[in-house]
Amino acid sequence: MVNTTYQVQGMTCGHCVSAVSAEVGAIEGVRDVQVDLATGRVTVSSEQPLDTAVVRAAVDEAGYDLVDA
Repeated sequence: MVNTTYQVQGMTCGHCVSAVSAEVGAIEGVRDVQVDLATGRVTVSSEQPLDTAVVRAAVDEAGYDLVDA
C-alpha cells in the first residue's frame, strides 16, 4: 500500500470534502481517501503510486485545484 499526501486549494466545507473524496476515490487502485479540511491535505492510500496528472484531473473534476509541490 502506498500513502501519498496532496495539497488541495479551495475546499471550505463538508460538501467540498465529499466531492474531492468521491472523485479521487474513483481512481483505479485507490483504497482510501482522507481529507483534512483545515489544512487542505488529502491523503490517498493506493495499491501503487498514482500518476499526479490523474489525481489532478479528479480534483479538477470536483471543482478544486491541486497545488504543485
